Amino acid sequence: MSPQIFVNLPVKNLNQSIEFFTQLGFQFNSQFTDETATCMIISQDIFVMLLTHEKFKTFTPKEICDATKSTEVLVCLSAQSRETVDEMVRQAIAAGGTTYNEPQDHGFMYAHGFQDLDGHIWEIAYMEPNARDRG
Repeated sequence: MSPQIFVNLPVKNLNQSIEFFTQLGFQFNSQFTDETATCMIISQDIFVMLLTHEKFKTFTPKEICDATKSTEVLVCLSAQSRETVDEMVRQAIAAGGTTYNEPQDHGFMYAHGFQDLDGHIWEIAYMEPNARDRG
């Protein structure tokens, strides 16, 4: 079995975050959802735990970073095409997110991103299928 990845992110309003990511097409595992947390499904092996600040504080003794002022993590997801990158960013903006930079076109790779309602940065990237073989 491949390792699974669980990214944990603190959110100020869990219900608003669920609504935001639902508008982007993500689904949630109800088995790991309550009033303090939810498990957003990225893929078969990748999940994002959206946790209220109170719940998040039970996992770390450190202060929670204000992601609107500092960058604590940059989450990058792959996309199937350049158009998919642009569509995901468009949906995020329509759902209340914000952009933080201009699209980056490196020829073999195209990326753009958004900030979610809590300021976490989500980069969406498309890489040409043969790009990894160019090494």
